[in-house]
Amino acid sequence: MKTAFTNLVLLDGSENMIPRRDCAVLVDGDKITAILPQKECDFTDFEVVDLQGRYLMPGLINLHVHIPASGKPVKKPMDAKKSVKLATSNALTRKYIEHMYKVYCRTELFSGVTTFRSVGGIENYDTRIRDLINAGKTPGPRILAGNMAVSVPEGHMAGSLAYEATTPEEAAMYVRRIAGDKPDLIKLMITGGVLDAAVKGEPGVLKMSPALVKSACEEAHKLGLPVAAHVESPEGLRTALENGVDTIEHGAKPDAEILRLFKETGAVHVATLSPALPYALFDPEVSHVSETERYNGEIVFKGIVECAKQCLANDIPVGLGTDTGCPYVTHYGMWRELQYFHKCCGVPNSFALYTATKRNAEIAGIGDVTGSIETGKSADFIVCEKNPLDDLTALRDLSMVVARGGIFRDPKVKKMPEVETELDKFM
Repeated sequence: MKTAFTNLVLLDGSENMIPRRDCAVLVDGDKITAILPQKECDFTDFEVVDLQGRYLMPGLINLHVHIPASGKPVKKPMDAKKSVKLATSNALTRKYIEHMYKVYCRTELFSGVTTFRSVGGIENYDTRIRDLINAGKTPGPRILAGNMAVSVPEGHMAGSLAYEATTPEEAAMYVRRIAGDKPDLIKLMITGGVLDAAVKGEPGVLKMSPALVKSACEEAHKLGLPVAAHVESPEGLRTALENGVDTIEHGAKPDAEILRLFKETGAVHVATLSPALPYALFDPEVSHVSETERYNGEIVFKGIVECAKQCLANDIPVGLGTDTGCPYVTHYGMWRELQYFHKCCGVPNSFALYTATKRNAEIAGIGDVTGSIETGKSADFIVCEKNPLDDLTALRDLSMVVARGGIFRDPKVKKMPEVETELDKFM
């Protein structure tokens, strides 16, 4: 089907995007075929979609999602290993996992995310839902799937969303096992996280040895797969960069040597401000975290912000992801990540929008496919009432989402009132 989107204000996703009026975006199937002055267009054979002066921009790209978790706040930490074991124990619960995946992917899509990377999921459900979406059997974003990650005993997500490797040989073996389901990337859990930390002031303790990191990276690269790594300490950063990791997820305060390694290796920082903010800034009576967790959360939050600032200042690419699934980090909150990036890292709204679209696509290796409104690229875009260049909250509720040419009018997502109330205090 040919579709012409008319009467719109175009934001194309480029770094210095300027609103463009009086143009039409022409789509044939799932591809953008032309962007022309509206008065020059012949709409014969086109279905015309009149956007009535609304803003059209590329769909958002979320580089850090854990699909099987909702982001619902909890009063006490859950046993993730036990939960996953229960969820995969029989045919009925497995069917529920697939249903849950479908619901959360639809929520991502209806919130404006037309592409995301999954970086740690249950067994091979990430690739399974990706393939169902690609086959048109369920609505959802384009997914770059990671499936299970590789961790170590007592490491981050060990035994739940990650295998436990004890030797370099085992690390390589798990990479090959994951690769058997044809994922798009490999995820490593190199350090612990805020909830893993046993000591106040020591979040992100190095868990995976350099030898294991190197072995996993070499095996992944041999198989043509990039490596993303959970890292929340300077020591973890150095270990990851020295041993072949392609993207640093989360980050920590860098020194001159770390910045040199970023440059030398061509690695990228994927900032995730959303998950650490509740630990660092919420009243503990609301977040239900201990004093140690709050203290460590603040270290991680400041480390991610500083890593992003330093990388940007040194021309090191920075991408954005939400770490969806952590408490208060929902499948409909990518727009908040842009707002935090703007407020905490001091970037203009235009740069936040560019980062969450064209830049994220380039980081994910699909810059020739999506991320900007250009002829030949996938018809992935969102439509909002107001100009997000002026106010990023314009992305909070959308008039339309278009994913690979499929049109979703007036998309609605089910929100968690308690999450919205608390997060709105930090707008």
